[in-house]
Amino acid sequence: MSSAVERRRPPTAQQFVLEELRRAITTGELRPGGPIRQDTLAARLDVSRVPLREALKTLEAEGLVVHHVHRGYFVAELSLDDLEEIYRIRRLLETEAVRAALYRMPDGLADSLTRIQEEVERAARAGDVTAMADANRRFHFALVEASGMPRLVRLIATLWDATDAYRSLYYTERTHRELAVHEHRAVISAVTEGDEAAAVRSLDEHRDHAVAALREVLDLG
Repeated sequence: MSSAVERRRPPTAQQFVLEELRRAITTGELRPGGPIRQDTLAARLDVSRVPLREALKTLEAEGLVVHHVHRGYFVAELSLDDLEEIYRIRRLLETEAVRAALYRMPDGLADSLTRIQEEVERAARAGDVTAMADANRRFHFALVEASGMPRLVRLIATLWDATDAYRSLYYTERTHRELAVHEHRAVISAVTEGDEAAAVRSLDEHRDHAVAALREVLDLG
């Protein structure tokens, strides 16, 4: 087991396996539609099959994996309808979160977004897809968490978990990374000015562009 994996190990084996599997799926390390080889994973993570099975059941309930009788577990694939439904629900929930965030306008929100955006842009320039996907998520959640509505944030996080692997595919293209950088800057500008309508509009365009591009990336269109 690598030292990086060891550093990430939480208190219980089941929590550890769950977090590692979720990370591998959402970063694209385990690809959509790919098989989850339990013996290989158990050996790599240095755990028994018991916590691995429990973690897979949890991920199945979350929609991140699917189980086929006599074939085993596979990373879930999204149809175009699934993808569009998730992004449509995100639009509804994130709009509410952003409006609440700009109404509350906690101190330092724009500065926090700007700092995270610097990480987004460094990763974009370097072509580091994993780092960009991670920084991108932190950028968006810094904004929705400013809503002060933790239940809403948890719902949004579940939707993000279902599409993170696809978002990583999206960032493999340089033009997509550059577009995301431009769109994030527009969001920061709107937040700085306290312009709720502009922030919502910029985020709507950001999601719409991602869905349109993912149709081509996944050859779903």
